[in-house]
Amino acid sequence: MNKTILIIEDEDSIADILAYALRKEGFSVLAASTGKGALDRLQGTEIDLIILDLMLPDTTGFELCKKIMAISNVPILMLTARDDIVDKILGLELGADDYMTKPFDIRELIARVKTLLRRQPRESLYSFLIVNECIKIDPRSHSVFKNNETVTLKPKEYELLLLFTQHKNRVFTREEILDTVWAMDFDGGLRTVDVHVQRIRKKLDPSIIETVFGTGYKMKGL
Repeated sequence: MNKTILIIEDEDSIADILAYALRKEGFSVLAASTGKGALDRLQGTEIDLIILDLMLPDTTGFELCKKIMAISNVPILMLTARDDIVDKILGLELGADDYMTKPFDIRELIARVKTLLRRQPRESLYSFLIVNECIKIDPRSHSVFKNNETVTLKPKEYELLLLFTQHKNRVFTREEILDTVWAMDFDGGLRTVDVHVQRIRKKLDPSIIETVFGTGYKMKGL
């Protein structure tokens, strides 16, 4: 199975060179030029390794590294234009697995990518699903965490939260939610959806699911 690498780099020329070289080596490549774009890419996508630039337009590589490490053990190769030992130490302490300065030899970078991937068993690359900066889901155990504390949801509450998390920014009507989450188990009215949304809001965050008046509900992306 092809390994998927996420390049987080705002310089198009560098991102293009990296993507071209990695694809030649048989990797699948995704790219993002901002921290927000990177987190969106990570949502619901299996990533095997991240190449992370230190300087981004909306955040720093350090801050983004912390956010990534809070939701995933995916290996991170950090890139920076500055050859500063303090930056290197900080990046490694935050969870980066390797560090290279620009300009770099693309052959060396490819070699380091392959080395990092060999070190990581498939199980360790598992990612949580991100609801927002405070809330995440572990689909394997059907567990929900808020600020790293477990929050107990009833089965249909969990399924409803999962539906919105996997389809952020999509508006669902109450009828669609009933068909998807309750299916043949349902024998009540549309009010059932409202009740479950209210319970999720109370347990997790009042603004976690938005009401779209006259239509239904949606969850905003990060």
